[in-house]
Amino acid sequence: MRRVTEEILHDAHFGEQGGRLTYGAYLRLPDLLEQQVPESSPPAHDELLFITIHQVYELWFKLLLAELTDARDRMLAGESYLPRVRLERCLVVERVLVNQVDVIDTMTPQDFLAFRNKLAPASGFQSAQFREIEFLSGAKDPGYLRRFKGLADDDRARLQLRLDEPSLWDGFLAVLAKAGFDASTEDGRLAALIAVSRDRGAYGALWDVAEALVEHDALWARWRSRHVLMVERQIGTKSGTGGSTGAPYLRARIGLRFYPELWDLRSAL
Repeated sequence: MRRVTEEILHDAHFGEQGGRLTYGAYLRLPDLLEQQVPESSPPAHDELLFITIHQVYELWFKLLLAELTDARDRMLAGESYLPRVRLERCLVVERVLVNQVDVIDTMTPQDFLAFRNKLAPASGFQSAQFREIEFLSGAKDPGYLRRFKGLADDDRARLQLRLDEPSLWDGFLAVLAKAGFDASTEDGRLAALIAVSRDRGAYGALWDVAEALVEHDALWARWRSRHVLMVERQIGTKSGTGGSTGAPYLRARIGLRFYPELWDLRSAL
């Protein structure tokens, strides 16, 4: 046993002992750090901030899609424990997304205007991953695929798949049905949710998943609200670079809810 241990130490793959994989290689840092390329010439100072913050958002979106998809799939299979674990992780990430707006809000309107004209027609409206999260969460809008003509084929295919496949809400209804509740009608679902809320001793897992979905919904709404304030502070009522109306469009989206029935439950308690 000692001889085996010594052989392992002499052929170490961890730490500084002759490791074959480095931190930078594992994270592909040279490739990653080459992706922040300003369009303005000479580069506007705050353009690096703008690019970095949006690339970081897309990385978080990628993680959220992986976690939310797994939560959905497990709920469709009737699970309730791991979906809550996955959702809890998403809630922590989404709080980071809200707080990240503070970073970009350190940019003044004048500094943004120094490079904003270089962005057109690019716009956050074109984030396919953001729309994937909305579709997966239950806010499916087929019109998005028609309104945005610049989608890459891969993005369009992924969005169409999200439109066609079950949502997180469908997953939650599957868990309700497995617990013996009628989830086929709105009245049946309301009665089920009331029963769950009144007996958390028996249905604690279901209640926790429902509350995690509500918090996911609330945090996404909070991000929209924080985002529109940032946009109004930066560009006022100017149109968005992607052709949207800018802040008015974003403000109209603040009231969007993924799970209106879970919000309506509050009125019935």
